[in-house]
Amino acid sequence: MSARAGRLKLLHLHSSFAAGGKELRAAKLMNAFGRGIDHTVVSAEPGAHGAAAAVDTGISVSYPDDFPALQGRPFPRRLQKLARAMLGHDLVLTYNWGAMDAVLAHTLFAEALDLPPLVHHEDGFNEDEAQRLKPARNWFRRIALHRAQGLVVPSQRLEAIALRDWRQPRRMVHRVPNGVPVFAYGGKVRPDALPRLTKRPGELWLGTLAGLRPVKNLPRLVRAFAGLPEPWQLVILGDGPERAAIRAEAERLGVMHRVHLPGFVPDPAKAVGLFDVFALSSDSEQFPISVVEAMAAGLAVAAPDVGDVAAMLSAENAPYIAPPGDEAALAHAIARLAADPAARAAVGTANRARAEAEYDEAAMVAAYARIYAGALGRTQFP
Repeated sequence: MSARAGRLKLLHLHSSFAAGGKELRAAKLMNAFGRGIDHTVVSAEPGAHGAAAAVDTGISVSYPDDFPALQGRPFPRRLQKLARAMLGHDLVLTYNWGAMDAVLAHTLFAEALDLPPLVHHEDGFNEDEAQRLKPARNWFRRIALHRAQGLVVPSQRLEAIALRDWRQPRRMVHRVPNGVPVFAYGGKVRPDALPRLTKRPGELWLGTLAGLRPVKNLPRLVRAFAGLPEPWQLVILGDGPERAAIRAEAERLGVMHRVHLPGFVPDPAKAVGLFDVFALSSDSEQFPISVVEAMAAGLAVAAPDVGDVAAMLSAENAPYIAPPGDEAALAHAIARLAADPAARAAVGTANRARAEAEYDEAAMVAAYARIYAGALGRTQFP
């Protein structure tokens, strides 16, 4: 170990630590790596720490409120302050565009300050890059990532972008598909497993798990759902700033009595099995953990063809993938699954088999351990 001997110290610099896919994966990895590590978690969005609920008690983690701001103008003095704040840690882990100033700070001052190694993670784009990458950000990433020890992406599309648009060397780019503990899904779920919401006899649930952010376009899902018959309920698990917009759309369409937002669920394995169909409505995704969770629970999925979603799912699920942005096609896919219990069962069985074969959590954890060990110059992590 370096001069920072003793317990391993990891610094996590997030665009946000709200309860979204990448944040929950980071929490899952903290839990998997055990109690011998001290974690410091910083969010570029102050106070956005919803994923903290998914970190096991007993894991050493702090959320400092005096860390230098991750966002601002990239002036040298500010970047040097960010770089100095990395001292005292063994490994720096940065996540998404919101932490890219810290990546640049590391590249500029790594040698002068003898900074710890850095591994960057990219999981996708917000609504401002959902349709087209910004050339200025591509250039910024090329420069900022110059001294990183690795770049981790979950999807084939992001891997191609990293190699082509960000000009990263092949040896540095690692594609690690998101995984879940498949064994924990698929069992019988209590109808009252969710807080403040119980599945009543005769109800059928169209469900999704998502951070309530604009890029997820959940009002679109409300509209796609609205034409389903009365026994169907729409259940959206997650928290975020779009809650009011979702409710407003449901009220406008007269379906608010069938739309439910019970909030963030820290253990999806205890809830996803309540769904009868899983749906996604995002403008942009890469390799969404929520889809893997739905597959593990044996659900059919209706979704737009964004990121790796179509490639993730079983061949049997292909007829229920809609063109990106085609709201009518998404509504039609949902309606077809809602009307056909046999198709739901057959597609769900195929999705579960694919999840078991390719997306188990153990492989994901082992891959991250290898990447972090390599950055630290070790053969084993932690």
